[in-house]
Amino acid sequence: MSDKEIILTQDGLKKLEEELENLKSVKRREVAERIKVAIGYGDISENSEYEDAKNEQAFIEGRIITLEKMLRNARIINNDEIDIDTVSIGSIVTVEDLEFGDTMEYTIVGTAESDPLQNKISNESPVGKAILGKKKGTVVDVSVPAGIIQYKIVDIKK
Repeated sequence: MSDKEIILTQDGLKKLEEELENLKSVKRREVAERIKVAIGYGDISENSEYEDAKNEQAFIEGRIITLEKMLRNARIINNDEIDIDTVSIGSIVTVEDLEFGDTMEYTIVGTAESDPLQNKISNESPVGKAILGKKKGTVVDVSVPAGIIQYKIVDIKK
């Protein structure tokens, strides 16, 4: 992972800090205990519990390094920076699919905290890119694998 700026909302920052704290204070201890128990089983060369615990330990340490780097390179978007005239990171945007008439509400976030299941889409996603910087009432074309979708920006709020 390069030293690319990571854009986060206050919520996103809090979640990453909580995950990092949990990994350092809880998960590290748990996996260390699992390794200790697995070593107690004897020969570690053919010990699957030991191997699994070591793999989990490597994953945890890698994730800690990644989170620390993300937090070091984070730029926090404050609520007062969110413009309700144009779509920006942190905006909550209601769009209407012009073909089917469906409306959806998305929160535009940085890639580190995107979660499509929570309707948090990245500023680098096809929809995020298409609506970023646009005003209420604008119709945008979004290029997706199935073709082009036209969305009208119905509302922008904080």
